Amino acid sequence: MATDAVAQLADSLAKTQVTEGELSYKGQGRKFDNAQSVEEMVKEIQEFKGLQALRLEGNTYGVEAAQAIAKALETKSEFKYCYWSDMFTGRLRSEIPPALNSLGAALMTAGARLTVLDLSDNAFGPDGVKGIEKLLKSTACHTLQELRLNNCGMGIGGGKILAAALTECYKQSSAQGTPLGLKVFIAGRNRLENDGATALAQAFQLMGSLEEVHVPQNGINHPGVTALATAMQHNPQLRVLNLNDNTFTKKGAIAMAQALKHLRSVQVINFGDCLVRSEGAIAIAEAVTEGLPILKELNLSFGEITGEAALTHENWIENVALAGSVFVGSVDDDEGEPEDDDEDDEEEEDDYEEDDDVEEEDSSVNQVSSPPSVPRPPDAASFLCFPSPDKLLKLGTKRALLFEQQVDVADAGKTAEAFLKISSVYNEEDEDVKSAVLDSIDAILRKAFASPSFQGYNFVSSLLVMLGLLKSEDKVKPVRVVPGHLQALEYVVRQDYFPQDHIAVLEAFMSRHIQALESCSSARNILKSTLEQVRPEN
Repeated sequence: MATDAVAQLADSLAKTQVTEGELSYKGQGRKFDNAQSVEEMVKEIQEFKGLQALRLEGNTYGVEAAQAIAKALETKSEFKYCYWSDMFTGRLRSEIPPALNSLGAALMTAGARLTVLDLSDNAFGPDGVKGIEKLLKSTACHTLQELRLNNCGMGIGGGKILAAALTECYKQSSAQGTPLGLKVFIAGRNRLENDGATALAQAFQLMGSLEEVHVPQNGINHPGVTALATAMQHNPQLRVLNLNDNTFTKKGAIAMAQALKHLRSVQVINFGDCLVRSEGAIAIAEAVTEGLPILKELNLSFGEITGEAALTHENWIENVALAGSVFVGSVDDDEGEPEDDDEDDEEEEDDYEEDDDVEEEDSSVNQVSSPPSVPRPPDAASFLCFPSPDKLLKLGTKRALLFEQQVDVADAGKTAEAFLKISSVYNEEDEDVKSAVLDSIDAILRKAFASPSFQGYNFVSSLLVMLGLLKSEDKVKPVRVVPGHLQALEYVVRQDYFPQDHIAVLEAFMSRHIQALESCSSARNILKSTLEQVRPEN
């Protein structure tokens, strides 16, 4: 029966097609130092007719290697998709700009018209932005729709360079009658701060075409938030707005609430860990009730919102919850919280700007004599909505029990979803986070598989569907596969509670060439090896 199941799943997988016109070296974990090391790759690029996409992620490239690849790209006029994240691991920062310059120059020479440029997880700093500055200003980027620069360490300087390049690109493309229509902008964890965010906001306002904006964890305070809010009003097709883990305070939250009134296409709003406070939350609530007809998710968790403020607008919570999800979290039941006047608010916000390292508990101190409002610690439900390592650790030593109570392990699909949410924050180099992830997963899955009614095969198939490895009749949007998913699964298959008759199914998928797993080749190879070791003998 297990063999039949493997065959059936493999059959289903065989229907998944690789993107047309794509050449991929993704996730091979190889080191390319010079032209000789990429000879085979260069030959394949040269011989690939109609090349539209090149995946270089998950390897590391030196300057000479990048120059050789660039030379091969100079004739690829149909080229559209640059999937070049995580390609400079272990390189000196000084190597990255010339490597990027050569690749960008090749695309300009080829007359390429880009749709996607993904350079996430390269940690290249402001100098790296200079390495793509000419490319961004060129005709090659007049057609750009997605720009992904997550976790690149751009800083304020890099943010300003990027903003100027995008502005120039828009002006030049508009002069040619085809204005830049960027739809997706992703730049989380870049320390843009207020000045970087404000510069980018001006470019966003000019373009007016954005549908998704993700700038979490950038040290942005209310001046930068206000600038972004103004810019968002000029992007009426915006669907997703993620500013998680920046610092709004009352002023920023009220400014953003005003912007939301103009954004009727918004479906997902993530202002979690943004210190929106009660007055800001109420302003956002009013914007929601006044007209965001297709809103599906609203996250205001851990924003120092009083219970009274939340209850004042219980209607909007109910309405949004019916359509999708609403997360308020850390509701403070201290009824003695005073209303901050403008002077108090400014003093507190100045404190945030002067010292970004102030602990969240200290930042809640009020400037008046009434008792301070202290946010409640995170709960398991809030973590599962928007996972982060910090939230997981803040759940404390009882996190495993909290997850057991929160997750309905009778439902194989919900159990698989919880597994993916928790494992997404797995970090091999952070022992505290790693231990917290594995302990939590252990608790949930041990309880699930101990139940005679638990459908193990449903769990595995749900997991494969959610990872995008298996097609489903239901319209399930796959998650973005990260190494933590596979690293945690590698741990799970070694545990005594995991049924051995599920091993063959997982092994069949890990042994196939699947695009969704290419960014995690090292983790996949380790998982595959473990599956071979624990596989029961026939």
